[in-house]
Amino acid sequence: MYQIKQTIDLKNNINFIEIEDSNKTSYAKIHLNLGGSLQELMLLNHQLIKDLHPLTYQNTYASAILFPFANRIADGSYVYDNQTYQLEINQKEENNALHGLVYDKTFELINQKTTPEKAEVLLSYEEFEQFEGFPFTYTIDLKYILTKNSLDVIVSVKNTDTKTFPFTIGWHPYFISDDLSKSAVHFKSRKKFIFNKRNITQGIEEIAMDRTIFIENKTLDDCFDLDSNEIDFETPIYKFALKSSEKDSFLQLYTPPHPNTIAIEPTTGISNSFNNGEGLKTINPNDSYQIHWNLKLI
Repeated sequence: MYQIKQTIDLKNNINFIEIEDSNKTSYAKIHLNLGGSLQELMLLNHQLIKDLHPLTYQNTYASAILFPFANRIADGSYVYDNQTYQLEINQKEENNALHGLVYDKTFELINQKTTPEKAEVLLSYEEFEQFEGFPFTYTIDLKYILTKNSLDVIVSVKNTDTKTFPFTIGWHPYFISDDLSKSAVHFKSRKKFIFNKRNITQGIEEIAMDRTIFIENKTLDDCFDLDSNEIDFETPIYKFALKSSEKDSFLQLYTPPHPNTIAIEPTTGISNSFNNGEGLKTINPNDSYQIHWNLKLI
């Protein structure tokens, strides 16, 4: 049987949920005050996600849901519907807006459910303010479903504004390996994006479709246009498949300055999508968009 426990300490800005099965082989820890992000994950007694200390969430955006834009917007500026908008520059060193607007918001636990086979929680955040750089209101719901060998992340966004708005969306999990140098990422892609020194997309490189990246001693910060909705990550200890419900998907790979750790980020857009249009979508007033990521050990 699964159990769900919430811990709140407002004085110390602590608000997280722990989900665990009775055998203690399946576990998830979700921080509501960090954008509803998944900070720890264990499946079949394999640790897949853990705290990246001494790196901080403010620098890593670990497991953040990236909305209304994934990755970067150059100079924080974009044009939509013939109007120019200016977002806050939260990546000062490159002068970019980075990773959206909900990564540091506090989500509310709306519903929870447990059975002998799984547990699920529903979190929600509602944006009432119309910020200068993104003057639109919306609600965003996160549903996490944990089983002994899988995790589902379902994100639903509703436009509560009177105007249509643009968006991309992504997820920024970091996975650990016993030996990253002996691990590999498998996926299908024919296009790799080329970045400038500020990590802004400036071109496309044609590549072989069946792609296996043996990580070895590589330093990665690369983005690919996926031809399949599945990404496989293979380590010496475990292997998983990460699938997306979105057919038009991209993959960002990043190795942080933390041993045996890699970010494998499924997104619906790329760096500077608000300006180059790659993967950019819109939601009309009162309409909704949903994306479903499924991670399963194989």
